[in-house]
Amino acid sequence: MLIALNKPFNVLCQFTAEGGKRTLAEFVSHKNVYPAGRLDYDSEGLLLLTDDGRLAHKLTDPRHKQPKTYLVQVDGAVTDEAVAALRRGVVLNDGPTLPAGVEHAAEPEWLWPRDPPVRFRKNIPTSWLSVTLREGRNRQVRRMTAAVGFPTLRLIRVRVGGYGLEGLAPGDIRVLLP
Repeated sequence: MLIALNKPFNVLCQFTAEGGKRTLAEFVSHKNVYPAGRLDYDSEGLLLLTDDGRLAHKLTDPRHKQPKTYLVQVDGAVTDEAVAALRRGVVLNDGPTLPAGVEHAAEPEWLWPRDPPVRFRKNIPTSWLSVTLREGRNRQVRRMTAAVGFPTLRLIRVRVGGYGLEGLAPGDIRVLLP
């Protein structure tokens, strides 16, 4: 079985409660499925869950290089130089990143409001980027955008390999394979 979940903001990527935080158990009632990869507590979007260990391995093992695409709202007006640096790869405290697919993006029309909302500052604009990675380090997108001077405000995973978020509201699931 393979399930797509639009993981809401501030939900742990696990079924076991911890510290009073919301978990996947609130949204997924299917038994014996587990996340194929992780999505940070403060990130939103596509999370794949499966009961098939080989499929989970194919989706998550870095050797398979499954692309993961994120829409990222950052603090400030992103420069072309910052985008070029992200495309080349940046040096983080755990070493250089691989080159990434990075493009300027518009705020999507289909985007749901976040609860709580992203902070608004009248004199500082925000920008959107589409970022595609083929590696998956801890909080990598956030660390990359910060490394080029544009901290991440909102992070939404929209695609993992050939699977997309299209049509799923926050908290909704879609069974992709029986």
